[in-house]
Amino acid sequence: MIKDNQKVFNRLLVVIDAVIISASLVIAYFFKFHILNDGPGPGVLPFTTYLSLLKVILPIYLIIYYFCDVYAPKRTIRKRLEIFGIVKANTIGILSLIILLYLLIREFNVSRSVMAFFYGFNILFTSGFRIALRNGLRTFRRKGYNLKHILLVGYSRAAEEYIDRINDNPQWGYVAMGILDDHIPAGTLYKGVKVLGRLANLEVILPQNELDEVAISLPLKDYDYLEHIVGICEKFGVHTKFIPDYNSLFPSKPYTEDLMGLPVVNIRYVPLTNAGNKFLKRTMDIVGSLAGIILASPIMLVAALLVKMTSPGPVIFKQERVGLHNRTFCMYKFRSMAVQTKKEESKGWTVKNDPRVTNVGKFLRHTSLDELPQLFNILKGDMSLVGPRPERPQFVEKFKEEIPRYMVKHQVRPGLTGWAQVNGLRGDTSIRKRIEYDLYYIENWTLMMDIKIIFMTFFTGFINKNAY
Repeated sequence: MIKDNQKVFNRLLVVIDAVIISASLVIAYFFKFHILNDGPGPGVLPFTTYLSLLKVILPIYLIIYYFCDVYAPKRTIRKRLEIFGIVKANTIGILSLIILLYLLIREFNVSRSVMAFFYGFNILFTSGFRIALRNGLRTFRRKGYNLKHILLVGYSRAAEEYIDRINDNPQWGYVAMGILDDHIPAGTLYKGVKVLGRLANLEVILPQNELDEVAISLPLKDYDYLEHIVGICEKFGVHTKFIPDYNSLFPSKPYTEDLMGLPVVNIRYVPLTNAGNKFLKRTMDIVGSLAGIILASPIMLVAALLVKMTSPGPVIFKQERVGLHNRTFCMYKFRSMAVQTKKEESKGWTVKNDPRVTNVGKFLRHTSLDELPQLFNILKGDMSLVGPRPERPQFVEKFKEEIPRYMVKHQVRPGLTGWAQVNGLRGDTSIRKRIEYDLYYIENWTLMMDIKIIFMTFFTGFINKNAY
């Protein structure tokens, strides 16, 4: 029934998308020729010709929407990812249309402006409709409608985390009906979800209940039953999903390989191990650091003079940090403290009202201007514009024993700024939380994400209230 409802819903979405695409082209035509101009002039193709283009546009766009997952279930997908999918599909669509009209058919009389307005209007209207639909469905689900009823098979950490998430997000419309487990007594409750009985009860429960899904959340010790349980679920035609009890080892988007029918799941997927991605990122680092050095040179000159005039010692402070592949390098900063011995330097973190910090140093650290010499580290290849912040060797040795997956951050170049930093995790903040953000960045890197972080740094990242 759920599958049938989803099919009906998707067909309705296809019809609505076709209406929005058609309306976007019509509005683009009237916007160009009746709002911006006083009407179509000589040599302009008639409105009926633009309408006839829909015979080509509609099938192309709807097929592209399908392959760009615009019609995939959206219960748990984030709004920005849904909008990104719409933008991606429309970008592919308009490029396909341009190639078809201007290069293959060679119909040069079709207005470029109309095509540009069509592209913008279609993204705007489709995104607006999907956001309104999303908000409507989520409100509907919060009130107890359009729900999916789920039975969990196996009481484990994964089962508890799953229940936590669906309880925290009622807009998803998931309801856990109960848990089956051989080791936890029947009647045991976890946040309102009851253990109903043993695994053997599955064959009794499935025929009697209209469950939408079964979530297999067995603890590791019970994985011997996995194949048997999947077989029972498929016997009764119930949609089944698997929540591994070792999910903490996997990235948020597991990277799988197909070895002639044998699926292989990589524990860690790092997009920057790809040669093409590395080339793109390094190119952006070189161009960005050169531009940064040129633009920031007056600021760096003033900062250098202030450091030199107010405190004896070198202008540039060099400190050993751990970078790509655990290799150490000398990171540059404007000196913000009084000159110290190496033993004094290694004592620990800078604290609030630290007497070692100079007056000029306080300003430089608070505004992050002390980090500007790292543009030369980026140009050299020790660092990147964006990446996890590098740490001193003694702290790396400490954290790698205390914080799981800490060393994964060294699979990419360290950065001048990073995803953790633009989300407020700078200075005296949780190292564990920083590592969570660093790992997310490493596993989900894209060039657009780097550009986003750089923009966020300009608007939110320079002033650091935690920098002492």
